[in-house]
Amino acid sequence: MLSLGVDLAGSERRPTGVCLLDRELNARTWIVHKDAEILELARETRPHVVAIDAPLSLPRSRKSLEDAGGPHLRGCDRALLELGIRFFPVTLGPMRLLTARGMRLKELLEAEGFEVIEVYPGGAQDLLGIPRKARGLELLREGLERLGVKGLRPGMSGDELDAVTAAYVGLLYLRGEAVVLGGEDGAIVMPRPPPSFTQRGRGSSSGCSQASRGPPRGRRALRRR
Repeated sequence: MLSLGVDLAGSERRPTGVCLLDRELNARTWIVHKDAEILELARETRPHVVAIDAPLSLPRSRKSLEDAGGPHLRGCDRALLELGIRFFPVTLGPMRLLTARGMRLKELLEAEGFEVIEVYPGGAQDLLGIPRKARGLELLREGLERLGVKGLRPGMSGDELDAVTAAYVGLLYLRGEAVVLGGEDGAIVMPRPPPSFTQRGRGSSSGCSQASRGPPRGRRALRRR
């Protein structure tokens, strides 16, 4: 069982973190830049799921990212708000670059037979009870190690550590130990929220469903934070 986590940058000029995580939670990480490098890693490692930290869909009824009059939030985005998790909307400024790249990469990966899911490492870290990288990279690394992840080292970049988190959520998904937030206009896979995070409603009324295999999503805002 292998999960490939991708902390995608909005531009190929900026670093993208990638992590391969196996069922024993052994992690290998890379820093890449181009979509072709991500595709090549997927081909070489053949993961059972590719978990991408980027919006992979547009809000329902929104024709394009340039559609200024369309809605700004998807169902999965509203579900994050219900959990009290902060994020940048897919239509906000430079987030459009990330959304466009994420949607394009998802299409390329799916064309080669890979299952692709959208994840959000910052929100996942909140639900897992470990620090986001803004509180310190070593604190985040230590938090991931407390979850059982092996192979991490001092001095890892935030891109790598968020990719590790993305891969960890992908592994939870493969095990059926995650939830899928959202609906018709896209979904984000997240760790199962503890009761203290459920602010309004439960089950389908709050946009959460049990994860299953199969299809159901400081620095410049080129990534979700």
